[in-house]
Amino acid sequence: MLKSRLKVLLAENETNQRQAANKLGIREATLNAIANNKIKQIPVDVICKLCKEFNCNIGDIWTYIEDNEEL
Repeated sequence: MLKSRLKVLLAENETNQRQAANKLGIREATLNAIANNKIKQIPVDVICKLCKEFNCNIGDIWTYIEDNEEL
């Protein structure tokens, strides 16, 4: 599964979800779902906006953690 590091990036950049959502032009609910690992689908344009805003790569926003559950 993917684990979001968005809260860390927000803290490092001294901003909050509301400010970031307004600046990026995305819904605050979308940003909140990303930050809390509740989002099921992430629009590519949102990923691009996050990478541009935080001057980072996609791997800086999400970390892959292997699921220990059997399918």
